Amino acid sequence: MKWGVIATGGIAQTVTADMLKVEGVQVLAVSSRDVTRAQAFAERFGIERAYGDYHELLADPDVEVVYVATPHGQHHEVALAALEAGKHVLCEKAFALTVAQAEEMIEKARSKKNLFLMEAMWTRFNPLIRKVHEAVRNGEIGEVRSVRATFGFAHPFDANDRLWAKEAGGGALLDLGVYPVAFAHMLLGVPLEIRAWGGKAPSDVDTDAGLLLGYPGGVHALLSCSLVANLGSEAEILGTEGRIDIADPMFNATRAVINGVEHTIEDEGYTHQIRAVEECIAAGLTESPAITWQNTLEVMRTLEEALHQLGVDYTVR
Repeated sequence: MKWGVIATGGIAQTVTADMLKVEGVQVLAVSSRDVTRAQAFAERFGIERAYGDYHELLADPDVEVVYVATPHGQHHEVALAALEAGKHVLCEKAFALTVAQAEEMIEKARSKKNLFLMEAMWTRFNPLIRKVHEAVRNGEIGEVRSVRATFGFAHPFDANDRLWAKEAGGGALLDLGVYPVAFAHMLLGVPLEIRAWGGKAPSDVDTDAGLLLGYPGGVHALLSCSLVANLGSEAEILGTEGRIDIADPMFNATRAVINGVEHTIEDEGYTHQIRAVEECIAAGLTESPAITWQNTLEVMRTLEEALHQLGVDYTVR
């Protein structure tokens, strides 16, 4: 399919490089608020068309699917415009700033009936994570009692940096915590109880957070994320008959130990996710079976409740 990339930051560069490794994918256009950046991006990746405004890219009749790589604060606006323009959408995570925004994006896609919309949670398409998930479903470690996952690094505070700027959707939970939360949801589902504790930056976003997600019978997930401490990114799944350890980086796993047996894969980045989007669209699907709209909303609800407990409100910016 013919893709358009909206934004030219680090994640856009990494994903675009992987797009070009997938057979049949053509990255036709790119947009940035600064047309010179779009042109430089296009030249680097051999992209035919560069636009200085995403509306211009969306007006291009040859673009079939767009990858929204803007900061979280723009996801809602850009995804709605893309769907209104008749484009399929792959939108970076966190999917939106609030549950209400996510619901509106999904309702827009549903109203179009033939357009595909998916949150870019690439971890779900990682072959090793899929193997881990299968091992859990098959009962290889017995009943899961505890899930632990972390993702954090120290990032100097700068109110203008997207990781710290509230208007951009900054903060540890939306940028980093989304991975541990989505991981726990994948394994345990929707929690009965959510408890969050963390700090706040001068820009009114969260600096770090520890989450306890409670499930029936005492099953729980212990999750942490941080922009002020080097937590690394690892995960453990502890069961009544065994355990699984996923090495750093858990969000792009290449090494896991299942009941003492090591499993490794090559790092193939975002290629699995891009291929899955192409296959879903070719099959006429509007949502991915691996990341349904319901999955995305459930994770957003957990994130929003945790943010509420931390005193962070993205409806006020």
